This record gives sequence, C-alpha cells and structure tokens, in this order.
Amino acid sequence: MGVGLVLRDRQRGYKVRALTRKPDQTKQLFSNHPNLEVASADLRQPETLAAVVAGVDAVCCCTGTTAFPSNRWEGNNGPRPTDYDGPHNLLKACPKSLKRFVFVTSAGVERRTEMPWAILNTFGVLKFKRDSEMALEASGLPWTILRPSRLTDGPYTSYDLNTLLQATSGSRREVVLAASDSLFGEASRIAVAEAIVQSLQSTATENKAFAIASVEGEGPGQDAAKWQALFTACYPAVAGAARSAVSV
Repeated sequence: MGVGLVLRDRQRGYKVRALTRKPDQTKQLFSNHPNLEVASADLRQPETLAAVVAGVDAVCCCTGTTAFPSNRWEGNNGPRPTDYDGPHNLLKACPKSLKRFVFVTSAGVERRTEMPWAILNTFGVLKFKRDSEMALEASGLPWTILRPSRLTDGPYTSYDLNTLLQATSGSRREVVLAASDSLFGEASRIAVAEAIVQSLQSTATENKAFAIASVEGEGPGQDAAKWQALFTACYPAVAGAARSAVSV
C-alpha cells in the first residue's frame, strides 16, 4: 500500500517524505527524485518520529500486519505494536498545524463481534485498529479514515519499479464507498491508494470515515470529480439523511 501511495503522490507533484525502517531498500526502489525524501523512522519508537513529521501538511498511515501469527510478527511486529502502539505514537508526534491525517484500517472494525470478523479478530487486530481510529477521532487533528475490504493486487513488496508502475486491478476498477462499516468483498490496493490521494484534495472527506471495496466496472480512475461525487454521496448534506453505499 505504502509503495503505491508514494508513487501516486509523487506523480501528482506532492513533496513526499517516506517513513521507513529500511531506508536503503526504499532509496533503491525509488532512486533519486526531487519530490521524494526517504526518512528513517520506526513507529514503535516514538523518539524517532518528531523530527520526521515536522513541517508536513499531511500524514498518511497505512501500516498493517497479518491477523494471525506468521513470520511477519517476528521482531515485535504483531497486531498491538503495528496497529495500536505505532499509530498512537505517530499521532502524538504530529504537529498541531497538520491539515490532514489519513488512516487506512480495515473492514470489520465495528463488526468485530460478528462473524466472520470475530475470527479475524482472534488476536485483536480489529480491536487495535478501532482503538487507534478512536484516538485519531479524539485527537483534534483533521482526519480521514479508510476501511478497505480484503486487499487484492499485491502486496507489492518487489523492488522492481516497472512492475509496480504497470500494476493494474484488471476489470475490478469500480469503487464502492460507504459511510458505515458495512461492506464485504475485496478492495484493490490501487483503488485504496488512489482514494488516499483523492481524499487529501477534498474537504468532503474531512473528519469522515469511508468503507471501500472494488467491483467489476470502469471506476473513477484519477478523475477528481468522480471521486468527489463518491465522497459526498456517502454523507448527504440533508440533516438526518440515511448514510449510503455508492458507486459511480
């Protein structure tokens, strides 16, 4: 997710500071680019964060690990350090002048006592994600939360930049958004990365949460007007209007 996001932000002209525990590998992946700065930091170590978030306008957090024990948990990378400690440390380090904090979590964070989410939450991954969402909502910072369904198109951990740039989501390019944690199915990493970029450009996403999924269809691509229509349709301006799930 992070790699796709960096590529999109860089292509749109944003100045990107990529936080990573493996700066040499990240530099090798992206090579030199005037709009990209690679910063060494570890969300589990709060003392590494203040300097690297200083002066930024927005923070996009899309960390994650596996829901069940795996080799990705090695080195203190389980659900609590990844989905609770890290995001909390990052929030505390953010400058008060921050214009937006975009946080990617997961479908099921508000359904973790229901099946099949209860199984997914066996080791607490959904609870920790929801706890971090609530910390963000109470932080006083402008925020956007994205809750993707099961992620597809990757994960892209290869250091072949051409492969990353040419990645597609096949025919499942249509995007479905919902204001409530109500979606099932799959979500393309490509679509989620694009949703992050688009949310930064939209006031309609400020202090809002969106579930996101991918289905068959053409989808909004990089069309800002289509994304704006998706975002605004989830939260109708009419007081008391029902929240909806929409696609364009």
